[in-house]
Amino acid sequence: MVIWGKRGDLALKAEEGFTLTLDTFLHIQQLRKRRLRAFCRQAGKFTALPNSRDEKASLLPSLRVNTKLDLLYCQVPSTGVEEWHQLLEKLEEENVTLPVPLPYRRLHARETRLSEFNQTEVKAMLRSYTKVLFVRDPFHRLIATFLQGMGINPSFSSFVQEVLDSGMHNGSVAWKPLVGLCRPCLVQYDYVVMFGFLRQELGHLLRRAGLPVGSLLPELSDSQVQWTYRWLSEQMFSELSAQQKKQLSHFYRWDLAAFPFSSSFLSDLPSTAETGEK
Repeated sequence: MVIWGKRGDLALKAEEGFTLTLDTFLHIQQLRKRRLRAFCRQAGKFTALPNSRDEKASLLPSLRVNTKLDLLYCQVPSTGVEEWHQLLEKLEEENVTLPVPLPYRRLHARETRLSEFNQTEVKAMLRSYTKVLFVRDPFHRLIATFLQGMGINPSFSSFVQEVLDSGMHNGSVAWKPLVGLCRPCLVQYDYVVMFGFLRQELGHLLRRAGLPVGSLLPELSDSQVQWTYRWLSEQMFSELSAQQKKQLSHFYRWDLAAFPFSSSFLSDLPSTAETGEK
């Protein structure tokens, strides 16, 4: 059984044994990308690709590429990208290659950061690679970062204050908003993958990219983790002051507007609708 969220996407709630069909997966992708395009138009977040390597490194800090499999993805901790790396490693070990010859020269290079390539190569990758964005409720990302011991704070409330004090520019990649790290208004992602449905969504994604799935998919526990975090969210949200809650909602306002996090504890706070700053 699937429960549809109030904003037109799958709510992260499914009974054990739920199967996501290809048609449903493709429909969900359309809804997510439509929402993202609407956000980009409203916020005016269209950014030209910079020319210099230093500028690209600053603008695209989290974008990685796999030149053997023609995959581009945004590397943000605690969003499911760790499981994605496991899968790519398995594909590499199996010496998997794309089955269909491509109409352009395939790059084979040691660099994995998109910013390491020249302008012509970057444009070719953005145009032709399969581009994947992993997203997760920003409040759940915060909880995961805190539980992993990143930071020296003894309490969740003090950790949140550290995040807020660090601001947008000086904070860790572990908690910065996805919109700023992954540039979804510049990079036209082919797939927006939600934490909670990794195994089934990645299965469809790989098949459509012409790559084998089957036993290569690792065991993914994100759906069970998601249920745990629903309970943790309530507990940890109650530790925060009203001002911290409002500030967090403002800090993540772009993510909350761009992606379907309607069940997030931060989504019902007043500042979530603000998207004016660039």
